[in-house]
Amino acid sequence: MYTHNKNIVTAGVPVAEAKRAIVFLHGRGSSAEDIISLNNPLKIDDAALFAPQATNNSWYPYSFIAPVEENQPALDSALVVIKDLVAEIILSGIPLDKIYFVGFSQGACLTLEYITRNAARYGGAVAFTGGLIGKEINMRNYKGDFQQTPILITTGDPDPHVPVRRVEVSEGLIKKMNAKVSMKIYPGRVHTISQKEIELAKQLIFDEV
Repeated sequence: MYTHNKNIVTAGVPVAEAKRAIVFLHGRGSSAEDIISLNNPLKIDDAALFAPQATNNSWYPYSFIAPVEENQPALDSALVVIKDLVAEIILSGIPLDKIYFVGFSQGACLTLEYITRNAARYGGAVAFTGGLIGKEINMRNYKGDFQQTPILITTGDPDPHVPVRRVEVSEGLIKKMNAKVSMKIYPGRVHTISQKEIELAKQLIFDEV
């Protein structure tokens, strides 16, 4: 098992000049450089961009629907990486309600897990193919009020890694915590991020400023 070293790739506007910040979380086997390049099609030009790099290119070793203890201590370590990064962004002068999250696959699961364990008014979040983590959903982990934070969750049906039912359950729980959730399921879509999803993210999450 492993813990994650602090290794943050940055891009975009310098944080001292930025109006908002976006935290990008990569998928299993991918990289911080790869996920941060997602801003090329998103075309967000007023944000400081941050992408942590997972040790061994994976945030946790097993499926996101394995028992949580099997993915420890890597999962807790990944959540601490995000928590510390968010704290640093706030210290740099960007408030929580101007911090956004974007994740794909394993990074989408981690995005949802982090923000739902720490529900508050964020700028917004996009989970491209993801759901809350664990064999069972442990309601004790999730607390707070999203205060109508806009959140987009997308997936394909079927998806080889992310069961649609878990996406639906995650959406319901997050909505109950007062988030403004949009969910979009794409029949037959392969495990990737489509142009339609990019456009939806721009429209629902990033153009709301």
